[in-house]
Amino acid sequence: MADEDAPQGVLLSGEANVAVRIKLEREAHGWSTNALSDRLNEAGFDMNPSAVWRIENGKRRINLDEAIGFAEVFGIDLRNLVGPPQLAAQARAMELIDAIVDAYRETQRANAAFTQARDALDAYLAEHPDIREEADVMVSNAMAEAATKHLLESYGPSSAEHCEDTSSSGEA
Repeated sequence: MADEDAPQGVLLSGEANVAVRIKLEREAHGWSTNALSDRLNEAGFDMNPSAVWRIENGKRRINLDEAIGFAEVFGIDLRNLVGPPQLAAQARAMELIDAIVDAYRETQRANAAFTQARDALDAYLAEHPDIREEADVMVSNAMAEAATKHLLESYGPSSAEHCEDTSSSGEA
């Protein structure tokens, strides 16, 4: 597939994404290539208007320092600058996607820590089988308590619990 026939979005390469994104951001700010060049120069990233135009039009590659400069001038995260243009142009979508990815990574780390802790307990209990049943009950109870607390914090009491609470306190 020729470059001019390349579909927009996720299938673009990082550098093509950056070129499209720079143009989108520049136009969204209402800046000319001269105005963007001036802002880059003021921020300490030397670039003339012709270079901005050539980058936007895929006639010139962009180096990392320049990409950092564009991200700084536009006030966006560098990851956002290289993302797919349809998503990247929607900063809130990129923030939410980043939050999901970060939460997923935290979940993976937590799952690994849980597995490691459970394996360590299992190894210890293999050496001390006389306390396995009590330890398993303690773990189950602690996990159920933590899950209940999380559900209450996340969703509040169920309507059945709320009715029980109000009827026991004398409310109708």
